Amino acid sequence: MARPPRFDTDQILDAAVRLAASAGPTGVTMSAVAQAIGAPSGSMYHRYPGRTALLAEVWLRTVEGFQEGYFAALGSTPDPCPAARAAARHVVSWSRAHPQEASLLLYGAEEFGRADWSEEHKERADLGNRRVFGRLRSLAEDLGATGPQDHERIVLALIDLPLSVVRRHLRAGQPLPPHAEDLAEECAAALLTAAG
Repeated sequence: MARPPRFDTDQILDAAVRLAASAGPTGVTMSAVAQAIGAPSGSMYHRYPGRTALLAEVWLRTVEGFQEGYFAALGSTPDPCPAARAAARHVVSWSRAHPQEASLLLYGAEEFGRADWSEEHKERADLGNRRVFGRLRSLAEDLGATGPQDHERIVLALIDLPLSVVRRHLRAGQPLPPHAEDLAEECAAALLTAAG
């Protein structure tokens, strides 16, 4: 009977998140992750065929975890305005609860080697993006905001603006201020009012 693996996938990916948060994507190497969890370097290759697959998995696990809560916020009520405000708050509150993962997401998938990912990894990433933008289009329709400028306003209100509230503090290594969720929600609400 084969021995169970000493290190599970979450331990490996958690270590990769910590490395990415402190040193960026370049800090995530097979040997650095192995050293961080006290595993032999060779054991990493039993889980991942190479660094590219490891980078893809750490990126995808992080973004999919974020998106799960984002979709829940968008579906929290049938009324589109409170749902949109909840989504803006979620960006900040998730980042507050997961600062290392949020620091990782300040980079883009391209910086995590997307160009070299397997087709399966690329399809997972594309599916998540399609779901997000599809849901935002539905929200825009519910708000009666159907023009191209309206779409840009929705993306600004529910993605770009809340991320900017987070980015400055995380990049400076500072905790998010207590009012960050309120600020993101207030700004999103103001933009959404203009879209209606």
